[in-house]
Amino acid sequence: MANVKIGRLADEITSQLRKYSQVIADDVEQIMDDVTKEAVGRLKSKIQEVGLVQTGDYMRGWTRKRVPNGWVIHNKTDYQLAHLLEYGHAMVNGGRVPGTPHIRPVEEWLEKEFEDRVEKAIKQ
Repeated sequence: MANVKIGRLADEITSQLRKYSQVIADDVEQIMDDVTKEAVGRLKSKIQEVGLVQTGDYMRGWTRKRVPNGWVIHNKTDYQLAHLLEYGHAMVNGGRVPGTPHIRPVEEWLEKEFEDRVEKAIKQ
C-alpha cells in the first residue's frame, strides 16, 4: 500500500480491511474450535470432581457438535439428566435431591476464555 494513487486509495483501504476481516474471522473460528474442545474436557473433569460418575455414561456422553454458526456442547447419551443433576429434582417418595452445579462453572469459564482470546487476537 506504499505507492497508491489517490484515486485508488479508497479501493486499497477497502481491500486491506477485507483481508483484515478475513484474518480475524479465521482466528475466531480457530478460537471457537479450541475453547469448545477444552470446555468438553473441563466438563468431564468437573463431573468426576463433584462425584457424579457412577457408570461413566453421563460423563462420556458430553461432546461438541459443529453447527452453521459455531459449536454446540451437549450430552448425546444422557441429555435428560443434565438439568436434573445441575439443578436438583424431587424424589418419588417425597423430599428433594439437591443440585450439583457442574455445567455452569464450565459455561462461565468458556464465556470468559472465549472473550479474552478474541480480544487478544484482535489486538495483535
